[in-house]
Amino acid sequence: MTKDWRRVLIHILSVLPALWLFWQMSLWYRFLPHDLSANPIEYITKFTGDWTIRFLLITLSVSPITKFTGWRILKYRRAVGLYAFFYALLHFLNYMVLDYFFDWPLILEDIFKRPAITFGMVAFTLLIPLAITSFKFFIKKMAKNWQKLHQLIYIITIFAVIHNYMMVKADVLIPVIHAIILASLLCMRVYLKYNNRKASIKKQLA
Repeated sequence: MTKDWRRVLIHILSVLPALWLFWQMSLWYRFLPHDLSANPIEYITKFTGDWTIRFLLITLSVSPITKFTGWRILKYRRAVGLYAFFYALLHFLNYMVLDYFFDWPLILEDIFKRPAITFGMVAFTLLIPLAITSFKFFIKKMAKNWQKLHQLIYIITIFAVIHNYMMVKADVLIPVIHAIILASLLCMRVYLKYNNRKASIKKQLA
């Protein structure tokens, strides 16, 4: 399979969950049988939130996978990151439109009074500049500042996982799995940074 086909495959696999969701929503709106459970709005919220976190975790896993396996997949990281924003946007729109019907006073009260919503809103807000600057024009224009800005992905993912855990009412298995994966990725990052620094010191002393 060529590199271009790999990119195409990533896009196809990434949009499939959204296409399935839109199809189910169209059935729900037409009062036809659907798979969105007895509470469609809650289901959509959970569905889009879970996929946001999955794409964030996949984005964070690209560098360690590249380092440990030698696979040349760094070029696909931006695309995966943009899909994280896409599902986060769907999650946000579901909250704003279907859940609260643009009731701004109630939304603001919810953001400031419920820590879970605060974490989620901060994560989404921080994700916006990362999505905007994910294109080649900004990468060239911002140079080293681009890398510094995109380090926010770690804070965003931590906040998203906390938001996910705090929002779950009963079964916390999925949020705990997300947290374990995130902790593992953060440990890998620390390990790789330590190794790089160690190698750099050895070079200087050689």
